Amino acid sequence: MKKVERINIIMRYINNRSRFTISEIMQEFNISRSTAIRDIKEMEAMGMPLVAEVGRDGGYFVMNNAVLPAIRFTATEIKALFVAFMATRNQQLPFLKSRQSLAEKLLGLIPENQQDDLVFLNQILLFEGTNPHNPDLLDLSDLPHPMLEQLIQTLLLDRYLSMEVLEDGKSKSYPIYLLHLYREKSLWLIEGFHLEEEKIQLIPVDHLIDVKTYAVQKRMSEKQLLEKKKQQQEVDNLVLELGPKAIVQFKKYHPLTVSLSYTNPYQTTAILQTFVDLNHKEALQEMINWLLFLGEDVEIKQMPEQMFTGIQERVDMWSNE
Repeated sequence: MKKVERINIIMRYINNRSRFTISEIMQEFNISRSTAIRDIKEMEAMGMPLVAEVGRDGGYFVMNNAVLPAIRFTATEIKALFVAFMATRNQQLPFLKSRQSLAEKLLGLIPENQQDDLVFLNQILLFEGTNPHNPDLLDLSDLPHPMLEQLIQTLLLDRYLSMEVLEDGKSKSYPIYLLHLYREKSLWLIEGFHLEEEKIQLIPVDHLIDVKTYAVQKRMSEKQLLEKKKQQQEVDNLVLELGPKAIVQFKKYHPLTVSLSYTNPYQTTAILQTFVDLNHKEALQEMINWLLFLGEDVEIKQMPEQMFTGIQERVDMWSNE
């Protein structure tokens, strides 16, 4: 790591802490004591308001009410931010109603000679879902459900939530502890632990009518509900060994509940273990479709008979066409 880059990272590290020591800097950045002291002196010379503490466990802290030096992005970091921002098009993400304004402010962070590079990248890089004739287009379909931002704002205050959901034209209340909020197949889904029925509940954000914090007196502790959740976890009934081609397919798309365990340092083979609910016909068919998507570079270690039969029927159907 170059000296200038290291000092910038150390400054950000210090900005996020009320106090630090030389030993912490040495350990965090794998540098010698003399190098750490030299870097701190350079930061002080740049105007960082550090105050040294005297004593056996003495360290440094940032002077209260002092203005810290501006954090500057490198040219590579700006490109990474801009490309990541471009990749969010048509992802139905919250808080992106004013994409043009955000892009202009991001461009404003960098010198003019670097702005041309970003404009050029905007013209030639196309991501999945981007309109090639108008990459800057923000369609109405790109906007998330209006309840998504309200849900996130409430979630930042408390994970114990009372949700009002529209199901079959009727309003229903769900008291849940929110475990995850995720997006899959263009849908935002809430995974929560139902506090009354004591089971995992999946709720589409599109069905959400209202959300508010759940009454404190009716709650069980986080420790209790996580223990109950653990007791309800199903035993894995699908075990596969994936080769390099299947791993490439896995990285292109996989259900969020499925993960890999690599079996060699080069990450060219891996074990996949998960539970498939055989009583949920739609989920079973989706899993069969996904396994076929992985391709032939898969070795079956364990698979439910019902799933194996479904795959065989699908292959036979294709062979007869």
